[in-house]
Amino acid sequence: MEKVGEVYRILGIDPGTNYTGYGVLEVEGRTLRAVVLGEIDLHKISDPYAKLRYIFDRVKQLVVEYEPREVALESPFFGQNVQSMLKLGRAQGVAMAAALSCGCEVFEYAPSRIKQSVVGLGSASKEQIAGVVMRTLHIEQAPRKADATDGMAVALCHYYSISSPINQALGTAKVKGLGGDKKARKRGSESWEHFISHNPNRVL
Repeated sequence: MEKVGEVYRILGIDPGTNYTGYGVLEVEGRTLRAVVLGEIDLHKISDPYAKLRYIFDRVKQLVVEYEPREVALESPFFGQNVQSMLKLGRAQGVAMAAALSCGCEVFEYAPSRIKQSVVGLGSASKEQIAGVVMRTLHIEQAPRKADATDGMAVALCHYYSISSPINQALGTAKVKGLGGDKKARKRGSESWEHFISHNPNRVL
């Protein structure tokens, strides 16, 4: 449970294979401030393993520079393209490993939960997310890429989650992963099983 007047930072990451968005949110009591937001540009790197290495190095650099207490990441979306999902999973994995290597506690949230938490709509568009993030944190100039506001949205989602009286009461009993609770985790597992059962030819 957070203490009154406590100051800490949350690094939110939206993993991607072309752009990985990030945002550092500073929390002081109930006051929120955007420290930095941006994107890790990967689109010019052709080697997939070089991309993973670059994500690892840049996330580690962000953790060292901004010293977040916690790191929150968006979980891969259970979509129709298995190969894309695997690539996103790898990007998320190396970002997670970079944060863990620096001693940060790591949390995951499903895309729909992030949208619901920040915008109030689980199917919100990138533009809607960007608008709410900018208004909430009084950001006057839009970032170059919406991936940056997506990353900050992950940090906001985590803040809202840990600030909830119910979640604070649950403490360490709360399950991390795929949205942060057992229900979301079960839904994610069921989504994957449903996809596999209906698309056996898509699994290599």
